[in-house]
Amino acid sequence: MRVEIWSDVVCPWCYVGKRRFESALAGFPHRAEVEVVWRSFELDPQAPQERLGDYAVMLAAKYGVPVEQGQQMIDTMTAAAAAEGLDFHFGIARVGNTFDAHRLLHLAHERGVQDALKERLLLATFSEGEPIGNASTLSRLAVDTGLDVEEVAAVLASERYGEQVRADERQARAHGISGVPFFVVDGRLGVSGAQPPEVLRALLEQGWEHSRPTVGASPAGAGTAPGCDGDSCAV
Repeated sequence: MRVEIWSDVVCPWCYVGKRRFESALAGFPHRAEVEVVWRSFELDPQAPQERLGDYAVMLAAKYGVPVEQGQQMIDTMTAAAAAEGLDFHFGIARVGNTFDAHRLLHLAHERGVQDALKERLLLATFSEGEPIGNASTLSRLAVDTGLDVEEVAAVLASERYGEQVRADERQARAHGISGVPFFVVDGRLGVSGAQPPEVLRALLEQGWEHSRPTVGASPAGAGTAPGCDGDSCAV
């Protein structure tokens, strides 16, 4: 069974969702037969290499709300992250363009270390204050996960895997995905947002039972999950 997860490495709810999915998968009896693939989704394809400024101000501008509400969103995300064992530090976050990060995630998939790189990039963004759009930073983080330094440099110096990133994004549009994280089982059953582990476990169980709802349908018990814009980090 294949689980595809559309997400971005500058999406805080994607990190929370990753932890909750890992909790759901850990208790799933057929977990050894589940293939997890991380799919590309850029929250802001036009973002500069590094977007400077206060995170609360950036959120307020993105969603058209007062700065105080932007800070409330940060506080909610930080508390949710802490409940999953994650230590978020938005005050030092240096978000930016993630196209190259997604290209390296495709390389990592081919080399069998995609999940490790996904984890490393999310940790670097939300806990360590790394400039995630910077090529030298990306190279160092990729090598941390076991990728070859010369191959990583070659990818970053080229357009390699760019089409794969765009293909993921086209598929997201075909599925009707407008926010992340978004989980899809075998191309048939999908759910949006950083859902609780029990909801994600229900998604796995329904997928295993070969049910055939349309993508975008929610498993039993799914409701509104916390996120940047209702149930996910939206475009």
